[in-house]
Amino acid sequence: MDFGGGDEIRFERLGRAGVVTLTRPQALNAVTHAMVKALGKALEAWERDDGVDVVIVKAEGRAFSAGGDILHIYEAGRAGRPPVDFFADEYRLNACINAFGKP
Repeated sequence: MDFGGGDEIRFERLGRAGVVTLTRPQALNAVTHAMVKALGKALEAWERDDGVDVVIVKAEGRAFSAGGDILHIYEAGRAGRPPVDFFADEYRLNACINAFGKP
């Protein structure tokens, strides 16, 4: 199951559960823009899918998630590319999680 995000985030179905695994343990699973967009797509699809009753989010390594990938944000700003899209998509994802109708 591929919603994007590359090797940094994995999606699968286990029975009636949608399972998300953050796979950046070397960066304490800090969330990149690609991961934000992929997770948003997965949640939108699973919200509409009557075969999904619950979504489980887990992570590899010693940390669940350090939050947004501040290094990527910093580097984008230093390169003259303010990370406006990252924050817009992250806030949309936060709103989606808040309103998500399934546990």
